[in-house]
Amino acid sequence: EKDKKKELFHLEEAAIAGHPDARYNLALKEGRNKRFDRAVKHFIIAANLGHDGSIQMLKECYKHGFVSKEDFAAALRAHQAAVDATKSPQREEAAEYFRRRQLE
Repeated sequence: EKDKKKELFHLEEAAIAGHPDARYNLALKEGRNKRFDRAVKHFIIAANLGHDGSIQMLKECYKHGFVSKEDFAAALRAHQAAVDATKSPQREEAAEYFRRRQLE
């Protein structure tokens, strides 16, 4: 019981600090507890930070009617903007380098 409280505390702290994986995990916890409105909010925030899994979960929430078309579209646009903001020639060069290393 104490460990679960500690886990939740640290997840919330990480989410507040801007870690998309923490937001995603909080959303999953909220979904398991049937608090779908809170889960959707966490998924949207994580998607806005560029988290791919959150976009997939929002797609499922949209299919089941938990997310409006407008909110889903806004999350998609924000997700794409976040992903585009992290692109750079240096990152692409590094990714290519590691891809080639794995093939060796």
